[in-house]
Amino acid sequence: MESTELREMSVEEVRHRLEDLHQEAFNMRFQHASGQLVTPIRLREVRREIARVNTLLREHDLGIRMLAGGKD
Repeated sequence: MESTELREMSVEEVRHRLEDLHQEAFNMRFQHASGQLVTPIRLREVRREIARVNTLLREHDLGIRMLAGGKD
């Protein structure tokens, strides 16, 4: 998901997306450890998207950039 798409979401939607990404990363780590991970590049993509979402939430908390949901 692009950063511009994330900025259009509300704060609660972004936080829900972050939870989903953490769950996906957790499952992928287990698949990777057991040798069942089909696309290892997706693990890197998920980690980067988690970092992107965390950065966006931090910017919102500091007042640098507001998300669509307004002040939370």
